[in-house]
Amino acid sequence: MKVWVEVSEERLAGNFRAVANAVGAETEVLAVVKANAYGHGLDRCAAMLARAGARWLGVTCVNEGARARSALNQAGVGAASQPGILVMCGFLPEDAAAFAEHSLTPVLWTAEQVGWLRGHAGMPVHVEVDTGMGRQGVRPGAELDALLDGVLRAGLLLDGIFTHLCSTEVAHSPLTQTQQQRFEAAVAQVRERGLAPSWVHAGNSSTVDNPAQEWPWLVELAKRVGARAMVRSGLALYGYCLPIESADGDAVQPKLRRELKPAMQWKTGVLAVRSLAAGDTVGYGATFTAPAPMRVALLPVGYADGLRRELSGSNTGADDPPGGWVMVRGRRAPIVGRISMNLTTVDVTGIDVTGTDLTGTDLTGADLAGVDGVRAGEEVVLLGDGITAEDHARLAGTIPYEILCAVRER
Repeated sequence: MKVWVEVSEERLAGNFRAVANAVGAETEVLAVVKANAYGHGLDRCAAMLARAGARWLGVTCVNEGARARSALNQAGVGAASQPGILVMCGFLPEDAAAFAEHSLTPVLWTAEQVGWLRGHAGMPVHVEVDTGMGRQGVRPGAELDALLDGVLRAGLLLDGIFTHLCSTEVAHSPLTQTQQQRFEAAVAQVRERGLAPSWVHAGNSSTVDNPAQEWPWLVELAKRVGARAMVRSGLALYGYCLPIESADGDAVQPKLRRELKPAMQWKTGVLAVRSLAAGDTVGYGATFTAPAPMRVALLPVGYADGLRRELSGSNTGADDPPGGWVMVRGRRAPIVGRISMNLTTVDVTGIDVTGTDLTGTDLTGADLAGVDGVRAGEEVVLLGDGITAEDHARLAGTIPYEILCAVRER
């Protein structure tokens, strides 16, 4: 079926520069391209971000890392100027050889992971410290000391140390302050061991957008071990940020989001157009009934492609929530009926009659023959200008991350 994604390199690069400008020259930006670059396409975005100046890319696993490295090579990005690729979500024993083969940098936090890398002396690694996320990471103190011992015995190179902040969407969060203190203690342990990582990093897109975050903290912390500070940004690169809340109830003015533009346009083409009479129903469960003669377009896209079923439009119940919409000819076309696996129906009545006086015209008859109505094959915007991932997320009760990542590669 004809469903595709377009990515603006100009916007992607502009978003990267906006993040870089927000954190300042003393802080590097790791560009996160995991999860198929948040639905934008890892192959294209890895090269685009490298051209924009990214010195690091972040991926989920070794398979994504190998794919990113291959994409950089195929795009003609020279080996000397290619970014480092950080495999952010751990690995298994069978993955160890791939790090050297594809010049990838592993993230580790357990003794088992160190053991799996024995035989790869000199390999750069980044150690993740758990300061409160409770997910990945080694705890500061005895656990971190033991891990550093293992890294040294295995002959691995401690290239970076980092943590993940869990409340970056909250201004003046006490938990963030606690995490910062714990991370400072971990960096102090590294310094006491005489280790000199090249990178100290923390934070994500919301950290950059949050006006309460002060970057001098991270910069000064990195300098204590002779390292450079780095932030890991994903969502902002693609044009979005989550809302910033306030722990004390005061109004918060984000500092980044105004500079961002959505980089993706997700599109399809009209499969067919048909007329409905008043009283005709649409879709599974007949949850939409035409209140008057209508023209509807059928789109070859559905929840199997990532178009959320929660965007379905119904009008048969008093409490029906508002449905989503797509953009046709620059105008909103509401979704009518339930979104199904591979098909979605939208109302193009008003778009069909643009610029034409159809007073008294029978929309279900042949009188439309001379009207410049919507045609099969005509382009439709599912996400992009006029309909954003934030719109979809609001209607689906989720976050823009999930909307973007749901866009299927097919």
